[in-house]
Amino acid sequence: MAEYSSLLSDLSENITNEDLEQLKCACKEDIPEEHSNNITSSKEWFSYLEKNDKLAQDNLSYIEHIFEISRRPDLLTRVIEYRTTVLKISEDEEIDTKLTRIPSAKKYKDIIRQPSEDEIIKLAPPPKKV
Repeated sequence: MAEYSSLLSDLSENITNEDLEQLKCACKEDIPEEHSNNITSSKEWFSYLEKNDKLAQDNLSYIEHIFEISRRPDLLTRVIEYRTTVLKISEDEEIDTKLTRIPSAKKYKDIIRQPSEDEIIKLAPPPKKV
């Protein structure tokens, strides 16, 4: 639990008020406006997410998604490091989670795959200038 608290503290230190507004906007479908207006710090934001089952020490996929769509790779990297080092989630499990973290993507989980060699379109090199 100490590592989880440390993670949230570290993330909070790297979220400015401007960032917080962007993060709240990114999850406006999950936080009603009247609650969103009352959230004035990143710690309050994390607390709200925890109370509403969007965040837990072993469930970070929601904030990973929010950091990803908010274009905060620095915060996303910290969360992923926590998942891989503290929670010991393997790379395969991590990839599986990335594919299914968005509820609407779950139905596509089985059909998402890498193309085979035969399916890859190979382009000819560009013509040489004379």
